[in-house]
Amino acid sequence: MKKSGFVALIGRPNVGKSTLLNEMLGQKIAIMSDKPQTTRNRIQGVYTEDRGQIVFIDTPGIHKPKHRLGDFMTKIAQTTLREVDVVLFLVDAKEGRGRGDEFIMDKLKNLETPVFLVVNKIDEVHPDDLFLIIDDYRSRFDFTEIIPISALKGNNISTLLDQVYRYLEEGPQYYPADQVTDHPERFLMSEMIREKALHLTHEEVPHSIAVDIEQIERRNENTIYVGAVIIVERSSQKGIIIGKQGKMLKEIGQKAREDIEKMLGSKVFLELWVKVEKDWRNKDRYLKDFGYRQDEY
Repeated sequence: MKKSGFVALIGRPNVGKSTLLNEMLGQKIAIMSDKPQTTRNRIQGVYTEDRGQIVFIDTPGIHKPKHRLGDFMTKIAQTTLREVDVVLFLVDAKEGRGRGDEFIMDKLKNLETPVFLVVNKIDEVHPDDLFLIIDDYRSRFDFTEIIPISALKGNNISTLLDQVYRYLEEGPQYYPADQVTDHPERFLMSEMIREKALHLTHEEVPHSIAVDIEQIERRNENTIYVGAVIIVERSSQKGIIIGKQGKMLKEIGQKAREDIEKMLGSKVFLELWVKVEKDWRNKDRYLKDFGYRQDEY
């Protein structure tokens, strides 16, 4: 009988949860950015091998909410903790323990679920400093396992997986062996477009961005048409996304199209528009329209 179970990835914004998830699955399903609070929905990644199946849940980084969307993101992360078999608490070796880590550890204290401390970005610190960081966290919380890794370099990922399997029980295979996420292609497309916008725009824009896929249509045997709207909160942000003579929007589209073509295995014609919806992050109607459905959590 094979093992199976659900494993949550949790941690402060920007500690590398999405990078780790993509590394374990061997392909991109969660968007990556050097800007915090990139993940907004629970991303479920499915890892299947001879030993069984692990369903990873990449939660939004826990932080102090500043708007309704922030409330939603934090609520998702906290709800997830009660639904899984193992919790992987990721921390940044470069930064050491901070107030955000303390906040999360307080949330973890009453859990009966095994909690691993996963110290990420070990390739960016001296080994002597790493021991001090681990001792510091160990003094604050009784972790089930402590595993240092580099999600970006792939260091110690196999050890992490080995330890996760140790704590899983025998169970069914929840998804087909060749499936790597439970999210529909429409959602993944919108995330790929949002990722490119995050990479290419300035600090004042990213968290005001949402992407709505309005149309997917096979135009002929070789080409799929995708029409998408990038939503921002202010006219000034719209100008930044479009760029001088449309250059920024074109670059976002080109880079996103490459990822979408790779995922679909087909030539893609991607058409993008930009629309202003003032203060959409505080309005339930827009949150639901753009996929942030609070009633599900």
